[in-house]
Amino acid sequence: MTGTSSVSSRDGSAPSAASVVAIAAGNHERLGRQIAFILEIDRLKTIIRRSLITDASRLENTAEHSWHLAMLALTLGEWASPEVDVDLAIKLLLVHDIVEVDAGDTYIYDDEGRLDKEQREQAAADRIFGLLPADQAESMRALWDEYERRDTPTGRFAYAIDRLQPLLLNASTGGAQWLANDIAEHQVRRINGPIADGSEELWRLADSVIADAVAAGVIRTEDASA
Repeated sequence: MTGTSSVSSRDGSAPSAASVVAIAAGNHERLGRQIAFILEIDRLKTIIRRSLITDASRLENTAEHSWHLAMLALTLGEWASPEVDVDLAIKLLLVHDIVEVDAGDTYIYDDEGRLDKEQREQAAADRIFGLLPADQAESMRALWDEYERRDTPTGRFAYAIDRLQPLLLNASTGGAQWLANDIAEHQVRRINGPIADGSEELWRLADSVIADAVAAGVIRTEDASA
């Protein structure tokens, strides 16, 4: 007989996320909660963002975005101020978009969509981090809160990295998403200006990239008051 058969769990049904969690919890309740969290955040792979990947073949997803941000911080950490903890910044970047499992990705230039963004993401943080054992829930929520507050040098550097990455992707793909969404220079500078709070050198890079895109005509020029 040819073909493949699925592996069944003990009650005869096919394995599922719920059955995997149940097996883990049967070994140790703490492990069950950890595995539940790990499987839940796998859903980040289904959240589609607005930035094209560098070959322009498709849009990136949030899991890819978070990995790329961590790599940017690891690679560009030397351009942070001395008081920045780069290892901590990587943790902030890995954690900060987990809320998109529930809240989805809010386009950075969607001012209307951003009106309730904080409310949606706070509720998502409560639920998703709450899947973890209490001590880990507290520590990961603290990472998320530090990123959101941007009141530490490390938090500001992490935010700068989060702004720089889509800027680099947009510029590297011919400004396609700026053109598609009719984005103006004053919008790009308003959104990306906080890069300067995290790294002066990275802001010089961003400023030059923006100027080049404006000169190329892929970012619209318009007075901010228009």
